[in-house]
Amino acid sequence: MDVTFYGAAGEVTGSMHLLNTGTDQLLFDCGMFQGRRKESKEKNKTFPIDRSKITNMILSHAHIDHSGRIPVLTGDGFSGRVVTSRPTADALEYMLMDSGHIQESDAQYLNYKSLRSFLYQLEQNNVKQKVSHSEKSDIRKMLKKNAYDLNNEAIHDLQKQHGLEIITPLYTMEQAKQSLGFIDGYPFDYPVTIGQDTTVKFYVAGHILGSAFSLVTVKRPDKTTRILYTGDVGRFGKPIIKDPTLIFDEQDRDIDLLITESTYGDREHDPVEDLGSRLKKVLNDTFDRGGSVIIPSFAFGRTQELIYILHELYDKGEVPRRPVYVDSPLASNLTKVFGEHPETYDMDTHETFLKKGKNPFQFEKIRFVETVEESMRLTQDKTSHVVISASGMCEAGRILHHLRYKVHNPKNTILLVGYMAENTLGRRIEEMGSQTSPSGEDSESPEIKILGKTYPLRAKVEKIGGFSAHADKHELERVITGSNLRIKKIGIVHGEAAQSAAFSKHLQEKGYDTFIPRQGETVSI
Repeated sequence: MDVTFYGAAGEVTGSMHLLNTGTDQLLFDCGMFQGRRKESKEKNKTFPIDRSKITNMILSHAHIDHSGRIPVLTGDGFSGRVVTSRPTADALEYMLMDSGHIQESDAQYLNYKSLRSFLYQLEQNNVKQKVSHSEKSDIRKMLKKNAYDLNNEAIHDLQKQHGLEIITPLYTMEQAKQSLGFIDGYPFDYPVTIGQDTTVKFYVAGHILGSAFSLVTVKRPDKTTRILYTGDVGRFGKPIIKDPTLIFDEQDRDIDLLITESTYGDREHDPVEDLGSRLKKVLNDTFDRGGSVIIPSFAFGRTQELIYILHELYDKGEVPRRPVYVDSPLASNLTKVFGEHPETYDMDTHETFLKKGKNPFQFEKIRFVETVEESMRLTQDKTSHVVISASGMCEAGRILHHLRYKVHNPKNTILLVGYMAENTLGRRIEEMGSQTSPSGEDSESPEIKILGKTYPLRAKVEKIGGFSAHADKHELERVITGSNLRIKKIGIVHGEAAQSAAFSKHLQEKGYDTFIPRQGETVSI
């Protein structure tokens, strides 16, 4: 029996690990790589496993870096099932369709930019051209149907005509829709058969709604083997959902191999109880300057936490009641999924809102932006407001347009509330934020590229680490040392090299047998 680590080994994105039991091949997660566009594209389109040989897939939670390549898995040869928790299955109906939409939209926009740049180059070139001025004018008019919609058919025809590369999406919305038919949701604490004499049981991981520790039990005549995959571990004491499980059923306590994340394996978060006060200060300081707060946020989990805390601050009158816009159709739909699973809420949420007849995710000043037209109008709104928009790492989506209209104004604040992976726009904003000039002068401001254009970063960049849905080093350790588990060996994944190494060393000092797998490495159990 062995495990091969195909993704999130020595890095944070693209989670994918294959358990070979001898009779079955079981896939833990099927995540999308995020980072440099060219490198991520190559990684995502190359599937390292023969999909026809995978028996079933086990999904820890719905974040795209864990679920985003499910349509790639199900599109060629896979005949098994994707087994996950019920809330995760409900969330995937929106997450995967949105991912398909983003894949298509990004490809279309890049094709548009490529063709437009080619035409501009033709105009600036003085040598004889194959295309006349009148023809070029006609071509430009064909690129868009209106202010918001591209004429993709015409763009593709012109690309073919001029021999330009046509960028294709990783998968389409239709392929994402087809993949939903492979997904089965199950309750927590319920063993599900996934192979010969093999079951999986889900325990609450506390990361986002529906996130699960996946316990795989393989029974053989001479031995029972248990592998526990954490997926992403949540924080203790965070609002809305229950804390990570510490007490496992007696028959599940002996773990032969624990595969754990290490995103913050050498870092400490701000205390959970400080989140409200930290957010309150950022809002009040920005509103005093007459600016707006722009928050890149994961649509699933982080957005709902922000709404929850803003609701509390507004109810208490601790900040001016400026409009709050959730500019992400995906976040709007996922907020509805949250509302459909109150069985996952912690006691504080029941006490603070449900028992008072209040919806945690609805209050007077909140607006859910649906259409592109509404979103574009909002980017040009100069009155003070709050925008929560996806994607969380600023790699795609409507957040890019809010940033390009707001980054140059020192009155505004870009508030980072989660982890930014290496080589993402979010990480560059985080790193450059410390260079921002208080005076707001262009000459002293770092420059940031958004959608191919360079802007001075003069907005104030703030970060509240306590909003992270990932456990810090103490909370990761708590799951291992503070639970009732008896663990033989620990594989450390889903972390940048320094974080994984530090966490591994820390656990070794406490007497645990740990290893950090390389990408593609196979380890015997």
